[in-house]
Amino acid sequence: MLTFIILSHDCIKSKEIYKIVNFAKTNNKMSTVNLKKIKNINPKNNLVLLVQNLSEISKEHFTTKEFEFIENKFKEDTNLINVNYLENYVWIYFFKTPNTESYKDFEDYRRAGNEVSIQLVKNKIDNIQIADYQSSKDNTWAFIEGMALGVYSFDKYKLENKRNFTFSIFSKVLDNKSLNELNSIIYTVYKCRHLVNEPYSYLTTLKFAEEIDEMSQESNLKISFFNKIKIATLKMGGLLAVNKGSNEPPFFAVIEWKPQNAINTKPYILIGKGITFDSGGYSVKPAASMEEMKIDMSGGAVTISTLSLAAKNNLPIHVIGLIPATDNKINDKAQLPGDIITMHNGKTVEVLNTDAEGRLILADALSYAQKYDPELVIDIATLTGSAHLALGKYTIFATGKEHRNLMNKLIQSGENVYERLVEFPLWDEYAESLQSKIADLKNVGARHAGAIIASKFLENFTSYPWIHLDIAGPAFFEKSWNYHSSGATGIGVRLLYNFFKNIAYTK
Repeated sequence: MLTFIILSHDCIKSKEIYKIVNFAKTNNKMSTVNLKKIKNINPKNNLVLLVQNLSEISKEHFTTKEFEFIENKFKEDTNLINVNYLENYVWIYFFKTPNTESYKDFEDYRRAGNEVSIQLVKNKIDNIQIADYQSSKDNTWAFIEGMALGVYSFDKYKLENKRNFTFSIFSKVLDNKSLNELNSIIYTVYKCRHLVNEPYSYLTTLKFAEEIDEMSQESNLKISFFNKIKIATLKMGGLLAVNKGSNEPPFFAVIEWKPQNAINTKPYILIGKGITFDSGGYSVKPAASMEEMKIDMSGGAVTISTLSLAAKNNLPIHVIGLIPATDNKINDKAQLPGDIITMHNGKTVEVLNTDAEGRLILADALSYAQKYDPELVIDIATLTGSAHLALGKYTIFATGKEHRNLMNKLIQSGENVYERLVEFPLWDEYAESLQSKIADLKNVGARHAGAIIASKFLENFTSYPWIHLDIAGPAFFEKSWNYHSSGATGIGVRLLYNFFKNIAYTK
C-alpha cells in the first residue's frame, strides 16, 4: 500500500481510499493467453498446422478429398487454409519463401496469426493446438505472437466473463526458454494495454502508483516513490504546476533493474509521461478531444512494462525508469496561461498553454536523469497531436541528439517488431518560436511542426545522448487494426524490450 500518497494529501479521506482499493479487488478482471508446450497432437481438437510445404502435412489427419482440397488451395498460392469439421476447426498456414526484407515476412506471419485469432473469437474457441512442422523458430514465434496479441480484449467492465485462451504448442524449433519469453511478452503487453484502457474513474494517480508498485514487486524491480513534499524539495516546478488543479497529489516513480551481470557501466534510462487524465487545464480541450485523454499515461505504462519485461527475462542490462505522474484538471488553484514556473534545472518557463503540460513534467524528469550520467535517455509520451497528424497511426515520431548509433539500433528494433520509427530533424531554427520576452522559454511555439517544437523544448533539459519518442498516433486505435485491438495497443513495449535485448546480447 502506497501510504506516502495518503499521508501527503489530507484532502483524500481514508474511507475514499478504501473504496478505490476495494473496487480494484472486486473488479480486477483481465483476459489472458497461456502458451504451453505439448508432446502430442490430438487431431480431433481445434488445430493450427504450421508448414512450409505439402510434404510436411500428415495425410492421416485428412480424408483423400480433404487433402485434394488442400492441394488445390496450395496450388492457388493460398497461404492460410481453413478446414471446417462439425466439432472442430483446422487451419493450415504455409510459410512462404523469405524475401530480402525479412522483417516484412515476419509481419505477414503475425497478421496471418491474427486471421486465426479473429476466427477463435468469432467462434468462441478458447483452446487451440498449434502443430509446428517447419524449421524456423522465428517464423513460429511471429505467427503465435500475432495470434496471441490478436485475441486481446478489454472486457473488465462487461457482464460476460473474461476470455482466457490456451495455446498448446507442439514444436521442435520453439524451445521452452523461447516460449517462456514469448509468454512474458504477451502478458506484459496485455498488462500495458489494460492500464491504458482503464478509465480515470479507476486509474486515478493514486491507483496508477499502486499498479506500478504491484508490477515492480512482481518482477523484483527496485522502486521508490517521491511524494509531493519530496517533489517540491527537488524543485520540480513543471510537475507541481500541472498538479495544481488536481485533488490528488503527484508522484515521481524511480524504478530500477540492475542485475549483477549488467554489461553497461552507465545506465540506460526510460522516462514515461504519466498524465492519468488530461482536461487541458484552463486551456480546456473540446469535448471530442477529451474523450480519449485517459490514455495520456501511455508512456508511463510502457516504461514500467518494459522494465518489468527486462527483469522477467533477466536481461543483463542496467535500466532505470522515471515516471512523473499527475492528472491535469481544473480548480481554483490550477495554473493559468501566463504563469511563470521554475523547473528542476533552474530554467524558467512562461506557460502560455496549460494543455501543453506533458512537456513540463517530462522536462523535470529529463533534467533529473542527469544525476545518473546515463548512456542514453529515451522518453516516450503521447505528447502532441502534431505527431499524430503528421504520421497517422502507423508509426512513431522520433528525434533526439548525440544518438546516431543507438538511434539506428532502435530503428532496427522497430522493424524487428513492426513498431516502426520515423526520425525527424532537431534543427536549431525550430527553437526560435520558443523564445520568451519574460522567461527563459515558452512552453509552446509556432503552430506548424508542433511535434518538433515540443522536442526542442525538451532538449533544453538534456545534457546527454537522448531520444524522444512521441506515440500519440499509434498508442490508441478507435478501431482494431491487424493484431492491435481497438483501444490501447501497448506500442512501445515490444520495441524497447527488443532494443535492450539486442544491446545486451550483441557484442
